Amino acid sequence: MTYAFRSLTEDDLPMIARWLGEPHVAEWWGDPEQGLREIADAISDIATEPLVVEFDGRPFAYLQTYDPHLEDDHPYQDQPTGTLGMDISIGPAEFLGKGHGSGAISAFVRQLFSEGVQRVIIDPHPENTRAIAAYAKAGFVAFDTRTSIYGPVLMMAIDTPDQSL
Repeated sequence: MTYAFRSLTEDDLPMIARWLGEPHVAEWWGDPEQGLREIADAISDIATEPLVVEFDGRPFAYLQTYDPHLEDDHPYQDQPTGTLGMDISIGPAEFLGKGHGSGAISAFVRQLFSEGVQRVIIDPHPENTRAIAAYAKAGFVAFDTRTSIYGPVLMMAIDTPDQSL
């Protein structure tokens, strides 16, 4: 499977708004209007890189990376320097359950490692079993549970092959 990652633009926001309204996305994102504001703000935020994931030229997921060390008081600043956090949400329901989440994540993590990133973390809600399974399939390993400003999270990480959790 071939995935492409491109920068999110303001032209993508109507599509993102539709995705945030999908029940399988809204369950974890919460209020779609607030989510859209946060994503729109991420376009100009130096600490966050918002992306659209495409499969065979069709957009199907929102993905963002962030550096917890660039945000004042970020709850994940205890992670090693060189760590990037990642969030991903599949928009269209027809892309669920077909391996696209883990496939896109694996491809993106390989790209990050080739660029010198040492560790990638992700923080699903502990009850989001579909996401946790996709992240584990992509090689992420759970290392902590926390309650943060984002609520309860299962901390998961994947390190470059020469690193270990």
